[in-house]
Amino acid sequence: MKKVRLGTSDLEVSEVCLGSMTWGKQNSLDNAFEQIDFALDQGINFIDTAEMYPVPPQPELSGDTERYIGKWLKANPQKRDGLVIASKMVGAGLPWIREGRPISGADLKTALEGSLQRLNLECIDVYQLHWPNRTSPHFGKHWPGMVPHTTVDRARQEEEMLDILNSLQTCIDEGKIKHFGLSNDTPWGIGEYVRLSEKHQLPRPVSVQNEFNLIHAKDSPYVLESCVLEGLAYLPWSPLAGGVLSGKYRNGQKPEGARWSLSQRNGLFRDQSQTHEAIEHYLQIAERHHITLAQLALYWVYQTEGVTSTIIGATSLDQLKENIDAYYLKPSADLMEEVNQVFKAYPAPF
Repeated sequence: MKKVRLGTSDLEVSEVCLGSMTWGKQNSLDNAFEQIDFALDQGINFIDTAEMYPVPPQPELSGDTERYIGKWLKANPQKRDGLVIASKMVGAGLPWIREGRPISGADLKTALEGSLQRLNLECIDVYQLHWPNRTSPHFGKHWPGMVPHTTVDRARQEEEMLDILNSLQTCIDEGKIKHFGLSNDTPWGIGEYVRLSEKHQLPRPVSVQNEFNLIHAKDSPYVLESCVLEGLAYLPWSPLAGGVLSGKYRNGQKPEGARWSLSQRNGLFRDQSQTHEAIEHYLQIAERHHITLAQLALYWVYQTEGVTSTIIGATSLDQLKENIDAYYLKPSADLMEEVNQVFKAYPAPF
């Protein structure tokens, strides 16, 4: 599998990143070990996690995903070299994590220590801010008219960002992280972190991970443009839109153990008529080209210009194999034209 540079960092990462957010809820420790071993055998060297995982987030489970990875690292110390481990610190909104406070420099240090301990690491390669202080964890709010631009106190945001950047500098100086990244952020947030880091000679973000898929492509072109021109790696999460682009929720189905059956919130924004219409069209294309719907959706993300490494996750090893196989597809020339015609008809179906 091809390796690419992670933004302006010195890290080389595989173009597919192993996501882990189901480990501890939908996946057992043995499942996690099996997925990591298989992913590494396929040439993947990039693993993404977060202090709040697994999802759906629950107080009694928070941190378990990092603990699973930490147990694997402890059992396989010889495989640490060459691996790129990324984790994330939550922002405001989860009352059982730092009483739901927004990100601050002081809390960042505390959160980092917790992640290092759970991951059994002395240094995290990429430490990310899970969502910005000016939004809640409700990522669907990044829609026209839904983000309260007029109520954002810019001076306060800059003060908080500088506090965070100074704390990140301390953590880097102490050798506890190598680089930092953003998540669920906008062109303004990305630009401000870049501007402030350069103005004050503080750590510069090397990546941003946002949701990006065939039915949620709001980052194209604006966030993608910001990343390409500013030299940040773009890391799409949820390339299958929470599983809906696998087709498993067609015709009102909610398979046992699937995310929509675990939490209504997970299907809230995608269980819409236009979404299901778009999926039926994409499914017809996939069948004509003798691939699965999931592989079609993944291939579309993999080949999108500006994408650095796509974060994939799975609740079974078979799903993981299918998702990785999509990376190696060599479809006929007209596949993308067919997909793009549907995409133009359903640019934002939910």
